[in-house]
Amino acid sequence: MSTAATAPGSKGGVSIYETSLAVSEYLQFHFADDNDLLPYNSGVKDALGFTKRCADECLAAGGRARALDVGCAVGGQSFALSEQFDEVVGLDFSNMFVDAANKMKKDGEAPYKSRIEGDIWEDCTCKLPSGTRAERTFFEQGDACALKPAKELGAGGGLFDAVLASNLLCRLPDPEKFLKSLPDLVTVGGVVVLVSPYSWLEQWTPKDRWLGGYTDPETGKPKHSFPTVKEILEGCGFELVKEGDMPFLIREHKRKFQCGFSHLSVWRKGGNGGY
Repeated sequence: MSTAATAPGSKGGVSIYETSLAVSEYLQFHFADDNDLLPYNSGVKDALGFTKRCADECLAAGGRARALDVGCAVGGQSFALSEQFDEVVGLDFSNMFVDAANKMKKDGEAPYKSRIEGDIWEDCTCKLPSGTRAERTFFEQGDACALKPAKELGAGGGLFDAVLASNLLCRLPDPEKFLKSLPDLVTVGGVVVLVSPYSWLEQWTPKDRWLGGYTDPETGKPKHSFPTVKEILEGCGFELVKEGDMPFLIREHKRKFQCGFSHLSVWRKGGNGGY
């Protein structure tokens, strides 16, 4: 790709390339060793089926009565969880996402538009996967940083055997507060499944509340997110039982995709501990 393709002064002109960040990104793009450019064993095809793969990680729970999908978006993971759990509560801050999830629950399908190229769009319809038990799902608007008591979520009441938070942590204004609320939601022997790319941005999270992604001013060393997550959850009485990568794929148009490799961690709640 060359900057010469865009004339100076045109909309979205070459100024975006006149930065040291752009130079670094393109030096890496053009010249980096393959293993440095993509330090993962998974490929693009492995990034498909993200919602089902996230839901499957919840099967390590000691029970299958209730599951909570925090940041459920339009419900894909909640519906996948419904195949194995008796009751699934999907919670999201966006009313439009919750409305879309409820439409999928009611109708089993929903229309959407898929970008082909530029301003060319295709009308499409998505359907619930076979095996979905939509009647087991409940969707409601809520704030992950100010969750209601477990007994007030969904229809059944009581603690959850599994709590899933997928690509949510680095989109919260106070991620530590969310993590410290988990002991009050999960039954003993239950699991918390965290999936996050740790893409910290100040538009979502004030920098003083980032769990990592910055240089520690006292030590001068980089502070990564997972050690902080680990410290918080172990302090809350959770034990790490699994860690790995969770690739995902988001389509922008027919020939452009966002491919990410979120970090996966699965935590089991013990019988003691907590803030």
